[in-house]
This record gives sequence, C-alpha cells and structure tokens, in this order.
Amino acid sequence: MRLPLKFSQLLIVAGALLVAAQIVPYGRDHSNPPIVAEPQWDSPATRELAKNACFDCHSNETRWPIYSRVAPISWLIAYDVNEGRSVLNFSEWNRPQEEAMESAETIREREMPPPFYALMHSHARLNDADREQLARGLDLTLGALNKMSER
Repeated sequence: MRLPLKFSQLLIVAGALLVAAQIVPYGRDHSNPPIVAEPQWDSPATRELAKNACFDCHSNETRWPIYSRVAPISWLIAYDVNEGRSVLNFSEWNRPQEEAMESAETIREREMPPPFYALMHSHARLNDADREQLARGLDLTLGALNKMSER
C-alpha cells in the first residue's frame, strides 16, 4: 500500500516539473519580427494610446517582461501574442487585417485590453476619456482604410 506524498515531497516534485518545463523552447524567442507597415494614424495621440494599450499583443513591438521567460508562463504569453498578431497586427499593415474594423467596438465594450492584462500592465489601463479617444481614433484611422478598400 502506497502512502500519500508529504507536502515537502509535493514541493520537490512541483519544483522538478517547473525545472523540466524550462527545457520546452516554446515561448522563449523574444525577438520581434520587423515592422513592415503601419496604418496611417489619424493622430499621434491615437497611435500612442494604441501603443500603450494594444501593441504588446497586436504589433511586432511586443515588450517582453522578465516573467515571460519562465515556463509555463512563457507558453501562455507567446500563445496570446501569436493569437493577437494573427487577428490584428498594427506592424504588418501590408496584409489583410480582417478584425481591424471591429477594434474600436472591442475597446468601447471593454473587451480590449483584456482586464487580466491591464491588471498587470498599468500602461494599458484606459480611463473612460482615453478609451473613447482611442476608439474614436481607431474609427477615424480604420474608417479611412475602409474607404480606400472600397475604391
């Protein structure tokens, strides 16, 4: 009959698993792809608000915090950044951005930036005035894009 593990044994096993997880390379490449093209921003203020609230996941200008180098957190962050860039990437404006026209709405509805992200990143927190300014700026910036694509 096997006895249950003691707390100290559980800590040793958890530590060994954490160390072993560092071998898995996914999420460890903290280089950013080159910036190819950005939208024609309606104003520098819109770009600055987008940079603070959106660029870590929706551009090739991701700031990689120190904890993003430790698995399994690195896996989650790399997954989120890859997903964000695939949906909308302000640094690769030369390719279709299918979700771009919905970005202002997601800002207004407080879906973006995600609350869990803003909790840990003070630069991404938007007060009501900044939120509306960013959404309006995205409407203007991306509305111009929409008009260009209709031609």
